[in-house]
Amino acid sequence: MDNLTYLSTSTTQITKTPDQEWTHYLIVFLKATIMGSIIVVSIFGNLLVIVSVMRHRKLRIITNYYVISLAFADMLVAMFAMTFNFSVQIFDTWLFGYFMCDVWNSLDVYFSTVSILHLCCISVDRYIAIVKPLKYALSMTKNIVALMLLATWVMPAFLSFLPIFMGWYATEEHLKDRFDHPDSCEFKVNKLYAIISSSISFWIPCTIMIYMYLAIFREANKQEKDMYNRQGAALLLHQNNTNGDMLSNSGGSSKTLTLHEINQDLHHTPTKERNLNKMKREHKAARTLSIIMGTFTLCWLPFFLWYVSISLCTTCECPDMVVGILFWIGYFNSTLNPLIYAYFNKDFREAFKNTLQCVFCSLCRRPPSDLDKFDIRRPSIRYDDRTRSIYSETYLKHIDRRRSSEFGSSL
Repeated sequence: MDNLTYLSTSTTQITKTPDQEWTHYLIVFLKATIMGSIIVVSIFGNLLVIVSVMRHRKLRIITNYYVISLAFADMLVAMFAMTFNFSVQIFDTWLFGYFMCDVWNSLDVYFSTVSILHLCCISVDRYIAIVKPLKYALSMTKNIVALMLLATWVMPAFLSFLPIFMGWYATEEHLKDRFDHPDSCEFKVNKLYAIISSSISFWIPCTIMIYMYLAIFREANKQEKDMYNRQGAALLLHQNNTNGDMLSNSGGSSKTLTLHEINQDLHHTPTKERNLNKMKREHKAARTLSIIMGTFTLCWLPFFLWYVSISLCTTCECPDMVVGILFWIGYFNSTLNPLIYAYFNKDFREAFKNTLQCVFCSLCRRPPSDLDKFDIRRPSIRYDDRTRSIYSETYLKHIDRRRSSEFGSSL
């Protein structure tokens, strides 16, 4: 986006010493290796997510619709945004003309915004599934998810293609300078566009994600405390009356039922193991949420701080090397998303293994694996696939005991 015009004259070539030329070629090689690796890993990593879901019916659940759409958006970021930026960073000039500069800037803004909005949608989906599980089946139907994904793909177009091709994003001076220098593709925006675009692309989604994940953390801590209190009460009850005589004198049907369930938790090993497994998975899910939010913030916050500050402060300048690094740190989030949103799920890991085995086997004759055989969880802790998180299989409470003992069918 913000790139320098390449100036190469015979005079500068003469003044370069052999050491300087060697250093220059080494830097170019390192840049090409790092950026090329990011592009390749991003394309094939997100493609692996898409193919794995297509090959394995068990992964076709509502929650994973967001993951597939996100993987497609991140793959397009690598194909259309990273590749053009790669050419500018390597050749230090824009090679594709005036019109393609607008195309690149539009695609860069569009696909990056789509990717970030997908992360926001996933946080909303997880908030409803974990904090309000009883409303999830009614709130997150196929039609609602389809509308959310449609809005995620359509809305950024009004932020990217329309203002960029209409020339609303920049000042008159910058547009004239671009016309006079077609070998330069700088993306300098006016203050109004900088505020609006950064708010829609980052600040508002980031605020929503922080609120949602904090609510999930609070719910996790609350359920963990409730579980410890329940176990403590069960232990105390067992010490006072192992035969359960106190239950008949508890004085209320609801209280009697609660104490009875507590006593059952103490005596039945599967229930105790269920609670312990639930606590372990909640801790793991909490760590995963930290990785999700931390990675997203570390990747995009530096770029948008630079983007807003350089747009509001017309006299401020930033080295081109720093600008390039900020861009690629933001791009790198699209490379990490397949790992964060897919690899932390056991079913995805097994699907990845099977898909890669198919790719490397002769003529790709290996059939899709049955992921059910990899599911070693006890039947008592299974639940409807519709409410299963892609990075957490817990936080679900108030679920009917009959439904919790059955595995929901894939969609």
